[in-house]
Amino acid sequence: MSFRDRAEAGRRLGERLLHLLGEDVVILGLPRGGVPVAFEVARALGAPLDVIVVRKLGVPFQPELAMGAIGEGGVRIVNEEVTGAAGVSEAEFAAVEERERAELERRAVRFRAERPRVSLEGRTVVVVDDGIATGSTARAACEVARAQGASRVLLAVPVAPSSSIEMLAGCADEVACLETPEFFFAVGQFYRDFSETTDAEVVELLERAVQGSSSNPALARAEPAAVDPPVRDEEVEVRAGLLRLAGHLTVPEVTRGGVVFAHGSGSSRHSPRNRLVAAILNDAGFATLLFDLLTIDEELDRANVFDIELLASRLADVTRWLRTQPEAQNLPVGYFGASTGAGAALWAAAESENDVSAVVSRGGRPDLAEARLAEVRSPTLLIVGSLDDSVLELNRQAQALLRCESELSVVPGATHLFEEPGTLEAAAGLARDWFTRHLQTPQRSGAL
Repeated sequence: MSFRDRAEAGRRLGERLLHLLGEDVVILGLPRGGVPVAFEVARALGAPLDVIVVRKLGVPFQPELAMGAIGEGGVRIVNEEVTGAAGVSEAEFAAVEERERAELERRAVRFRAERPRVSLEGRTVVVVDDGIATGSTARAACEVARAQGASRVLLAVPVAPSSSIEMLAGCADEVACLETPEFFFAVGQFYRDFSETTDAEVVELLERAVQGSSSNPALARAEPAAVDPPVRDEEVEVRAGLLRLAGHLTVPEVTRGGVVFAHGSGSSRHSPRNRLVAAILNDAGFATLLFDLLTIDEELDRANVFDIELLASRLADVTRWLRTQPEAQNLPVGYFGASTGAGAALWAAAESENDVSAVVSRGGRPDLAEARLAEVRSPTLLIVGSLDDSVLELNRQAQALLRCESELSVVPGATHLFEEPGTLEAAAGLARDWFTRHLQTPQRSGAL
């Protein structure tokens, strides 16, 4: 399974589209299943949300073959190649259009009630669905959005077969898809919860989107939703045995757990990659502690980088230090490890006294903790890029040795460092959702 539900898929998709922040964007959800996904994308971008109600016009004697599409505002698209080949007369076309337009208008009124349709004129439009099978509805939606005045049209979906993505590339200026699995039978196979979205749920999400938008519509389009500032966001000195290691601690106003980072060689607490992941976790209500596992002098000796027992002992010391801080002393703690740091995280998690609630490894080397993997009891998520072949195989082998709850998530198009556009955001979203599932003690910091 790739996604827990449509909301999680929407959050991950929103992270993929963060490059649109600051643009004049409108998010359009295809009803009904696309709207819960679009709601999360709109939240991530601080953009207005609306539905795009379209109806395919099927050939009278072969309804699954689209000869055109219609949208609100009188938009009418005709595929003359199909109508000509099928010999559809103008009267036959008009009869199908009349029937489908009545249904389109009924749905538009049901979903939007008295609210006017959001104008697309001259704006960047993101058409969102919960997945694509054949792509015919998504194609129609993109064509309708362009006909309604959109200057640029993007199609964004959590999952689709690669063949459909290739086909749709011609009708959208950009296609964003999180996963294109090799074996694709139906959209629902990639969701744990793919229960039907009702009309009432669509209406509720649209109303929530309107209520949550700023009174200044231009500001709502330009900036993401504001979050409470952290109660603590500062450089710290972390005790690890006799050493004092440099770190950075961030504690949100409302905190559900703490995540300690263990980076790999060549990285530090200042790493942009670690900072991006930490920021996404902070926004989800997790305190984060980024720290340098080794001193500057220790890093000069490459043997220290692969001394997993040393790194794990440092991580355990830092975890104990975190629990002495007033803002975090009662929080469940998880580990986020990258590269060799992931081996240290798993080794430390195998020590029962550390009481680690969850572990996430990104591009990790769990094989470095092979001797202790069977003793890990913390639910463990292994995240690897699809193009990181050797590390992917190492993670598969390591997962077979784990006796705890575990998952292996492969991020399409990502190499070892997740430098490709959107891949690190996708990995961070997976980590956030894993910690959300396993770190379950929400509370207000400073009032523990």
